[in-house]
Amino acid sequence: MKTPDAVCRQIKEEMRYFRYLDKDAIEILKPRLTCLQVPAGGILWSEDDPGDSVVFVASGRIEEKKNTEFEGKQVVVGVYGPGTVLGEFGILEDHPRAFTVLALEDTDLLVLGREEFDRLLEDHPAVGVGLLKGILLATTIRLEKSYDRLASIF
Repeated sequence: MKTPDAVCRQIKEEMRYFRYLDKDAIEILKPRLTCLQVPAGGILWSEDDPGDSVVFVASGRIEEKKNTEFEGKQVVVGVYGPGTVLGEFGILEDHPRAFTVLALEDTDLLVLGREEFDRLLEDHPAVGVGLLKGILLATTIRLEKSYDRLASIF
């Protein structure tokens, strides 16, 4: 796993969800992000946990699972790697997590809490809008891939 400092330095260079932010905006955002390392097998959150943050996958692979109508049974919704944004709802609304998310391998994440996001929007609205554009781009790409997978079944 990378050191938290190395993950934070990676922001402007490789992560598509930050592409709408210039160097100055990245410097404004960086102190609001928490670097988190999750070992393989570690659970980020479980379905129905409170959602109060968004996470950006910097390295590693994660898996999303959804509970089914059969007690104790889950279905894998997706497996994602670097460039993925998860938990977007967590910075917009007080809403429980829709999926269980776990690390399939050692994973480096950047976490932005709702309170930090709200302060960012208040103090630096242009940076907040740029971040939202990046989150929307990453989410749209993930959704498009999901549609393609669904269409391939039929």
